[in-house]
Amino acid sequence: MRKLTEECVCEADWRAHWEHSRVFQRETREPERSSAQTSRAQWAGSEEDTEVGVCSQLEELAPGPPRQTHPPNPPTARGRQSDSTQPETRPPARAGQASTEAPGQQRTQVPGDPTMWTRWWLWPLVAVCTADFFRDEAERIMRDSPVIDGHNDLPWQLLRMFNNRLQDARANLTTLADTHTNIPKLRAGFVGGQFWSVYTPCDTQNQDAVRRTLEQIDVVHRMCQMYPETFLYVTSSAGIRQAFQEGKVASLIGVEGGHSIDSSLGVLRALYQLGMRYLTLTHNCNTPWADNWLVDTGDSKPQSQGLSPFGQRVVKELNRLGVLIDLAHVSVATMKATLQLSRAPVIFSHSSAYSVCASRRNVPDDVLRLVKQTDSLVMVNFYNNYISCTNKANLSQVADHLDHIKEVAGARAVGFGGDFDGVPRVPEGLEDVSKYPDLIAELLRRNWTEAEVKGALANNLLRVFEAVEQASNPTQAPEEEPIPRDELGDSCRTHYGYPSGASSLHRQWGFLVLASLAALVLCLCLL
Repeated sequence: MRKLTEECVCEADWRAHWEHSRVFQRETREPERSSAQTSRAQWAGSEEDTEVGVCSQLEELAPGPPRQTHPPNPPTARGRQSDSTQPETRPPARAGQASTEAPGQQRTQVPGDPTMWTRWWLWPLVAVCTADFFRDEAERIMRDSPVIDGHNDLPWQLLRMFNNRLQDARANLTTLADTHTNIPKLRAGFVGGQFWSVYTPCDTQNQDAVRRTLEQIDVVHRMCQMYPETFLYVTSSAGIRQAFQEGKVASLIGVEGGHSIDSSLGVLRALYQLGMRYLTLTHNCNTPWADNWLVDTGDSKPQSQGLSPFGQRVVKELNRLGVLIDLAHVSVATMKATLQLSRAPVIFSHSSAYSVCASRRNVPDDVLRLVKQTDSLVMVNFYNNYISCTNKANLSQVADHLDHIKEVAGARAVGFGGDFDGVPRVPEGLEDVSKYPDLIAELLRRNWTEAEVKGALANNLLRVFEAVEQASNPTQAPEEEPIPRDELGDSCRTHYGYPSGASSLHRQWGFLVLASLAALVLCLCLL
């Protein structure tokens, strides 16, 4: 009960800074209220009472001991602190009702008093009103600045469930069930921009990764063509802003895993032409030129100590083209090497804070400080095991990660990369993409400013994307030096274009030497 009282008082203080509060307008100007709102207004005494008056009177009705004083600005008790020794007083008499108490007389609780019962049903109303206010503010902000989510695996679900047959009646995105994402959920969640993940598993590396990647790019294009009233395929920051103006979901392509380029700069450039606007350098496996996060857990062996010389050429080519570099899934050494090498800010499309949950998939504080120095961006992942380090998590714990990243790297470094439809478990309160307004309401409840919230929703990603575009230089000569043949993984690939490399020559000379020695031994035996 004391907690609810604190929230009510805090709500009053918070509302004092929002002169346009629609909740207050409804209570003081609209004659047609619901019965619950009418009851709440009656306790205020008159329409001239302020929101502080409403909450103060509700506090006076609170059963239990007086409210304790709290330190300034804790997450659940902000704003003005009340005097814990103030005696309980009776609410003002309603219009036409005479007061039965002498001035200064304290009201004595009597068992069975109807007012005591009133207190119990009044508190749920107070809690609902408080929650509604922050939720209303979240929706108001998101109508102007819809969320850009950094990572959604719906294309993978379309492959897994329907083999990318979008004309299958079950694949209708308006009625699609059993997924975190469909069109009504995107609308309810105020999603205005989405990087659709083009993902192919690590077991395709050195096999059919490029073909699988092309098929997933194709399904994103077809999805946008099939639902033009909802999706707008874009490849630039200007395109995102255009989609916002048209009320559509800006749809971009992010390729998740460097194995998708098959260690080829030519494939990288071709994927750019097909719409790739970020490349995740690794997935849960090393590439021949970059190390993944499982190196830090000991489950993979380091190959490149971060980035190999060819990996550095990949980073430079991404900078030249204007492709966002994504450091989700990479090792800490790869994070640091890339942040130091890249001429443009980078992103973590779906990673959280290591200091809050000590998973190696998350970003440690020393890297967060590099993120701040380079004006880069961490888009928080919602997977339970990266939020709470257990199978269960909740919305408040996601907000803890956002708070920590803001504290260490600054508000400009915060974004959202939910990983919806790519993980088996998501937090309570964030069950699908429709729940974004609830997360924004929680940030407002934690005293995030409107500018900070708008940054996390869209402006931070737009800033980074624009910086990457400005750093690009299409007129610069492209990187052409291929990866050394002996650095390629074993596979059935051909090696056209490679001269007889040093490793091949060494094998040939070795064979000749052994053959000569064998002939010499044979001759000696005959003698």
